[in-house]
Amino acid sequence: MEAIAAPDYSADAINTLTSKKNLRLLRVIAEPPALVVKSISGGFLVQTADTHRLSRSEMEVKTKRAPSDAEWTALEFGWKVAKHVKSNAIVYASAGQTISVGAGQMSRVDSVKVGAMKAVLPLKGSIVASDAFFPFPDGLEEAARHGVTAAIQPGGSVKDDEVIAAADRLGLAMVFTGVRHFRH
Repeated sequence: MEAIAAPDYSADAINTLTSKKNLRLLRVIAEPPALVVKSISGGFLVQTADTHRLSRSEMEVKTKRAPSDAEWTALEFGWKVAKHVKSNAIVYASAGQTISVGAGQMSRVDSVKVGAMKAVLPLKGSIVASDAFFPFPDGLEEAARHGVTAAIQPGGSVKDDEVIAAADRLGLAMVFTGVRHFRH
């Protein structure tokens, strides 16, 4: 038996496909799952699906310098990409272009370093998007060493004030989303 699953079928498609022997047509409406379940040793990890769509009005500029229009565009794009990267995601991006990704490391600063190491295009002038907060200034400082000009992150670390102060000292624009991606 064969099956075809699609959101809908034209009348012509139904006429053609139903004439085939042992073929089943299914209508499926694609919706993001409410829960994402992963098997782990001895059990399961259950997390809610990340379906949040962030708008610029929800973001909060935390630094003395606000992002330029080009940086805003790059930050929004980098944030969308970071949503689809595994935990400790770091995305270097420009407007409409992912430059490099670092992820899956035990520390955020290591993800920043891996992303910089894997970059083929220059990082100077790019932005950095982090799926979860920078727990210490070191990750942001490392990204700045590679030429990033702005950062986007959820915020929420007990050391947010230190990270913001580092961004100001480095001349970076930084925005907080208030939303964490952090996929396992």
